[in-house]
Amino acid sequence: MITTLLYSMTGLILFAMGLFTLIIHSHPLRKILAVNVMSTGVFLILVAAAYKPLGLGKIDPVPHAMVLTGIVVSVSVTALALLLACRVQETSNLDLLERRKQEARPKESNQ
Repeated sequence: MITTLLYSMTGLILFAMGLFTLIIHSHPLRKILAVNVMSTGVFLILVAAAYKPLGLGKIDPVPHAMVLTGIVVSVSVTALALLLACRVQETSNLDLLERRKQEARPKESNQ
């Protein structure tokens, strides 16, 4: 019973920390990491829910299968989110360079 409570509380704390970080920070990389921390908390809660003491029967395999599937999906979504964040950063850098070039042109033509 103590083990289940420990895993559940740790999962809840991880989820709360991730949610707090997701709300507070504006940087995309920190938001992606916050979502990963939240998903880890959910995985811990699912594993704790599947645990049964030795004398009460078999362990339920469905939450474990959900956690394994969730880990695979989480890795895929994280890779996609990082790719999109990189593309957004590149696009904003290109826009900034074009604006600087356009601002520099009138100065050269006036001289």
